[in-house]
Amino acid sequence: MSATRSIRLLSKHASFTKKHRTFAAGLPESLKRVGESTSFPNEYPGQNYEFNWALNFDGVTPLKKSSFRIMKALDLKIAGLKPLTKTPLKVDTKTEKSKVPEAGSDSLSFESFDEVSQKTKDLLSHSDTLYCPEGHVPSTLMGVRIITNSAQMAPKLLAYLERMPKREPTAQPITAYVLEDKSVQQDFSGYAIEEIEDSNSGEVKSVASLVFVGEKLKIETIVSGLELCVNGLLEDEESRKKEAEEEATAS
Repeated sequence: MSATRSIRLLSKHASFTKKHRTFAAGLPESLKRVGESTSFPNEYPGQNYEFNWALNFDGVTPLKKSSFRIMKALDLKIAGLKPLTKTPLKVDTKTEKSKVPEAGSDSLSFESFDEVSQKTKDLLSHSDTLYCPEGHVPSTLMGVRIITNSAQMAPKLLAYLERMPKREPTAQPITAYVLEDKSVQQDFSGYAIEEIEDSNSGEVKSVASLVFVGEKLKIETIVSGLELCVNGLLEDEESRKKEAEEEATAS
């Protein structure tokens, strides 16, 4: 595990509530016919309460009520986007990994990463539409959620990711914030790997977050960051496993 990584303990809870239809009991039939109080969620494509809560947990609030969880080609079409015809998308990252520094290294401080990360989340929250591809990084079972306002990048990202079983939306080991903005003065790429403690189980694990900001983003840069995060998370997992074995031997 890199000595430059800070241990940050998080204790966040995401509670999901479901509204159920309620009926008044013991009322006259005339009131039951016209005065029944019924509550229905105001959901539609792009507005899903459970997914919005998951995005809130990731630090992004879709204020324009247009956010699409994208896990397959049909989800792209529902979001008004066109899937790539050739999949899976192969991406060459050889020349891009050096352009995605890790927070805590000489080229990127945690303070700078946190500052840009928060600004990016705020800008994504105000975007007209959010496209959120989810899947496994190829050849791994490492889940990733990508939150982006880029209509041109979302189909490429989905074509790159391997499809994973669809379950209720929960936090993923890797979360990428991808903001395409013509008004930015300087592009930014970076990632951070942190240790967190599950407030329920007490289990310590590592999670990764990436931030990409630019006028015109490159799929190669984003994929490079995802691959770097996978390597870092696996290294942390192996390090904790080794420490546990050493402690067991010592005792």
